[in-house]
Amino acid sequence: MKQARSKNVAITVFIILLLTPVYWLLNMSFKTNQEILGGLTMWPENFTLENYVVIFTDPSWYNGYLNSMAYVTINVIITLLVALPAAYAFSRYKFLGDKHLFFWLLSNRMAPPAVFLLPFFQLYSSIGLFDTHIAVALAHCLFNVPLAVWILEGFMKGVPREYDEMAYIDGYSFPKFFVKVFLPMIRSGIGVTAFFAFMFSWVELLLARTLTSVDAQPIGAIMTRTIGASGIDWGVLAAAGVLTIIPGLLVIWFVRNHVAKGFALGRV
Repeated sequence: MKQARSKNVAITVFIILLLTPVYWLLNMSFKTNQEILGGLTMWPENFTLENYVVIFTDPSWYNGYLNSMAYVTINVIITLLVALPAAYAFSRYKFLGDKHLFFWLLSNRMAPPAVFLLPFFQLYSSIGLFDTHIAVALAHCLFNVPLAVWILEGFMKGVPREYDEMAYIDGYSFPKFFVKVFLPMIRSGIGVTAFFAFMFSWVELLLARTLTSVDAQPIGAIMTRTIGASGIDWGVLAAAGVLTIIPGLLVIWFVRNHVAKGFALGRV
């Protein structure tokens, strides 16, 4: 009984510590700069929505959100389209150097994004892709595709080969079998992969900021440039932070069952 009570207390303390920064960010988003800088208050004394009004009326702010959602969506789609057939090949076929190629592919994920800044910048500037959504999406694919292949390969290995053979006997072509039979069997793995691809692309800032300037600038880059003549606009910055958390929460909500099953059955 005491052990269970101690466990509940520890979990409660952990949740409180985990949510305290989120609450503080939400608290600041409803305050004026004068109140934020004036002292420590646990809730807004002069409640205001002006910070959110600025974000939804200033084109630079809401365009930043649209830009971020655009390249994140493109990245997730490209990652899945590339990783699914690649993972299937690694899980079903043996070929010369397959293990070395698989390790080399995964080792690309271990490199820091800063290593690829200059090559990407020079390449995109020369071919006219600089400051576009597809530029950031393709750059993020360099890190998301290896991780996606690694995750999906673990799920696909758990599907018996007999399903492939029975589908061929029943007259299924490979595309029809792959889309209608195989993919539904690994939907949990696809959910986990999409979750990790989304989260990396959504929070990554170094590549996104370097490879964009005006037209495709993400919200993260705009948040780092809030210093004006009067100083940092803390209220607007906090409101932007709150709105940045919402897409991640929505993604977790929609794929929560797949993610839970993926952590239990997959190699994540």
